[in-house]
Amino acid sequence: MSESGPRQVEHEITVSAPAAAVYRLIADVANWPRIFPPTIYVDHLERTGDEELIRIWATANGEAKNWTSRRVLDPEGLRITFRQQVSTPPVATMGGTWIIESISESESRIRLLHDYTAVDDDPAGLRWIEEAVDRNSRSELAALKTNVELATASEELTFSFEDTVEIDGSAKDVYDFINEAGLWSERLPHVAVVRLTEDVPGLQTLEMDTRAKDGSVHTTKSYRVCLEGEKIAYKQTTLPALMNLHTGYWTFRETDTGVAASSQHTVVLRAENIEKILGAEAGVAEAREYVRTALSTNSRATLGYAKSYAEARR
Repeated sequence: MSESGPRQVEHEITVSAPAAAVYRLIADVANWPRIFPPTIYVDHLERTGDEELIRIWATANGEAKNWTSRRVLDPEGLRITFRQQVSTPPVATMGGTWIIESISESESRIRLLHDYTAVDDDPAGLRWIEEAVDRNSRSELAALKTNVELATASEELTFSFEDTVEIDGSAKDVYDFINEAGLWSERLPHVAVVRLTEDVPGLQTLEMDTRAKDGSVHTTKSYRVCLEGEKIAYKQTTLPALMNLHTGYWTFRETDTGVAASSQHTVVLRAENIEKILGAEAGVAEAREYVRTALSTNSRATLGYAKSYAEARR
């Protein structure tokens, strides 16, 4: 610890959403890919009562990183404290608190407090951390405001669904097929070109050119977190015009007869583009159906080829 103690800073923003709803969105880490643009995926390593140890995968300057953080939830006080388990130099320690304050029934204030120390109390290190915390907090709160307001106002625009295929093969083979996305242009007819980078094992950047039924080609980019044969979670970062958000995961569950392989999607529609793309008669229901059909078609096709691959290897 620094002789002068940790530095403390505070940032705040006002949002048009009830305090309890804002707290719930931040408290449940499953929501983070929706409300924090850099977050790809978060999972729990430990949970006891109101304490939890979480592992976070997020992008920083275009690169995917991951770290662990311990959190204490206070649903009564609408507060969440957090502390990084292992910090990266020049940061020696880093922690803080989210405080949600009600202003009115439909408005609240989000306060974000940080405390930190630098390795060896280095003045240059402290300046670097101060600038990084200030820049990140401002952009994080601005994005949080946009996405919390979107999330609370757009429940009908948000939906999730899942497709499952039963496979008479091994979970490892199915996992390998989904994990080895660099080979998809050879293995999947709807994938024209694929560019996969994996600088850190288990953290992938996947760019694909996919062919639609009408012959048009669409380029997508996703970050993927591959969890040792169990799950592959992703967040799409270049989005089609009908979507504000697209996240999902592939899971591989052993069954008595082989493996149940599933593809889950969570989507937030971009309401202002529905009419432009689907015509004047189209509304949210038509857009949901259109997007669901498009995503399901690709997922089911991929799972079908994974099934053929795994069953041929029995």
